[in-house]
Amino acid sequence: MAKMSLLVGFGAGYVLGARAGRERYEQIRRTWSQAKEDPRLQEVAGMAQAHADSVVNSVKARMGTESPS
Repeated sequence: MAKMSLLVGFGAGYVLGARAGRERYEQIRRTWSQAKEDPRLQEVAGMAQAHADSVVNSVKARMGTESPS
């Protein structure tokens, strides 16, 4: 998961800081749009969201703000 974050951060930095021109920017945008629609990426994002929700609920339960499920 850390590699994914690194790649997303690098990609965002490149898009925002690149001086490669509009054509390259559009190519990167198209690639990102295609990647977002990839079922594998959506599956990983769903698993990450479920894990994050689980961690948040666990922390809330430990703090006593919510009863454990």
